[in-house]
Amino acid sequence: MLEDGSVFVGIGFGYPSTVSGELVFNTGMVGYTETLTDPSYRGQILCLTYPLIGNYGVPSTKIEDEYGFAKYFESDKVQIKGLVVHDLSGVASHWNCAMTLDQWLYEERTPGIYGIDTRELTKKLRVHGVMTCALVVSDSQKEPNAYPSLSSSYSFDSVLSDLIKNNRYGTQNFLPEVSVTEPHEYGSNKNSRHLIVLLDTGTKYSIIRNILKNGYNVISLPWNSSYEKIISYEPKGVVISNGPGDPKLCKSTIETAASLIKSSIPTLGICLGNQILALAGGADTYKLKFGHRGQNKPCTDIRSNQTYVTSQNHGYGIDPTSLSKTGFRVWFVNADDGTIEGIEHKSKPILGVQFHPEASPGPYDCLFVFDRFRNVIDQFTQSKKETPRELASTRSLTSLSSSASSNSVSLCRPYTAASSQNILRTKKKKTTIHRKIKRRKIAKK
Repeated sequence: MLEDGSVFVGIGFGYPSTVSGELVFNTGMVGYTETLTDPSYRGQILCLTYPLIGNYGVPSTKIEDEYGFAKYFESDKVQIKGLVVHDLSGVASHWNCAMTLDQWLYEERTPGIYGIDTRELTKKLRVHGVMTCALVVSDSQKEPNAYPSLSSSYSFDSVLSDLIKNNRYGTQNFLPEVSVTEPHEYGSNKNSRHLIVLLDTGTKYSIIRNILKNGYNVISLPWNSSYEKIISYEPKGVVISNGPGDPKLCKSTIETAASLIKSSIPTLGICLGNQILALAGGADTYKLKFGHRGQNKPCTDIRSNQTYVTSQNHGYGIDPTSLSKTGFRVWFVNADDGTIEGIEHKSKPILGVQFHPEASPGPYDCLFVFDRFRNVIDQFTQSKKETPRELASTRSLTSLSSSASSNSVSLCRPYTAASSQNILRTKKKKTTIHRKIKRRKIAKK
């Protein structure tokens, strides 16, 4: 039942229960084990648009990668409140299948429903925006009598309506539910010079995996950790992770991020972390109509004008009109709707992306974001080692370089056909001058 009164009837699976949450949809074709364990879905009921779900089953949670994480999952449990699909496969076939999707959701005490017209449901969400909904899965067909909490003075529909009204997604802070409660260390290198602090606002395992692959140790801290706590570890840099909910409710995290920006600590924000950095810098955020959730979202790097296919899961975005009063500029834009998908600071080693560069699930086209963050850290570390004279010389050269290249194509602007023509004209002009000088020399002889 949706908050607009719409009712969709189907067949229940998973764990029998009644839940309510924000109904959202994901357009991915595969990767439901990673998707369902993504902490960014906390507090939400997920509708998968791909019609057939569950045919390859669910692998064992005991299979670990080289870092000790569950290899095919993004957290230690299912994070969604409920699952909505069109057709549930009762038979699962895959070489590493350990259980069916139905069995897994039952073990995780998560309800699901199938036999739903997910196309109609998705069209409704696209037109009217995401809605709060209630999902009821029961072993009994006499559902109103199956719940002793229902009073005879209320109809079954009225109880669902009360559930919907009392569980507004935008008013809840889910970070205490998805963040670590105490520091956790990852990595075998005990050299603190190679440490990254991860501010855990609901991080996925794959973010930690990719930081470790870049040669750093990682220490994960609670979402509300102070700036002083972070600096006490003397990290090379800080990563603010993905996570659920309205970024404006993360007040303590925003304050910490503001201190990181002020102190010029190399920082990378991912998804929710990107929004937190923007708010910390003085920008504003807003709720998207139906969000971006899927594995085929095109994002354009405005520095090179190259577009990448990305994995995304977010319902909030950065207001582009509010960036002018900050030190940030746009790095990526969404090729579909023009929303901001990445920012970078103009003068400090701070950057963020709205999409998931670690994917899982999805394409790995944007793993270079982690490489760029490593390069930012290396450049920042090198600049601190320079003597005042070297630093002054570098700044002088940079100033000369920027003034000399004022007539050339900027790397921060798209490489367009017009700019290409300008370069060709410049080359022709230089060739003509060179020929005139050559002719004069011949005439003198």
